[in-house]
Amino acid sequence: MQHEGHAHTDPHAQTDPHARHHRPAGAGWSMAALATLHCLTGCAVGEVLGMVVGTALGWGNLPTTVLAVVLAFLFGYSLTLRGVLAAGVDLRTAVRVALAADTLSIAVMELIDNGVIVLWPDAMDAQLDDLLFWGSLLISLAVAFAVTTPVNKWTIGRGRGHAVVHRYHH
Repeated sequence: MQHEGHAHTDPHAQTDPHARHHRPAGAGWSMAALATLHCLTGCAVGEVLGMVVGTALGWGNLPTTVLAVVLAFLFGYSLTLRGVLAAGVDLRTAVRVALAADTLSIAVMELIDNGVIVLWPDAMDAQLDDLLFWGSLLISLAVAFAVTTPVNKWTIGRGRGHAVVHRYHH
């Protein structure tokens, strides 16, 4: 509540030089793009590894896609965990931070990425030595990046998503 004649201020802002790290930062497009790039890195590693392993083993489309999605989440969360743990946070808190920061971003990225590949004619049947395999995968990740960036901008602006991770970076 604001009192007449007194501006509302954060009592910690003047005494705590890191107080700004505990409030949501402005959700600019560059911050959203960086958060999405971070997410894309983990997703791409997991996605490519899953697709390569499943395709090389001759698995069908469904088990290969499931493996790729599971690995995308695993690598995406792992990258965040590594950074949060390096900030001195205990494992339980770090896992919670990673889940809060990355789940929506990875889910949107995987939905779009795999949706593009499913809809791309013959992409699901392409083999590792086929340009269609690598081209459709690259383009699907680029489309997923473009769609996920506004999602991350929205969540960061509300103090969620990657804004949760930023509390642990100084």
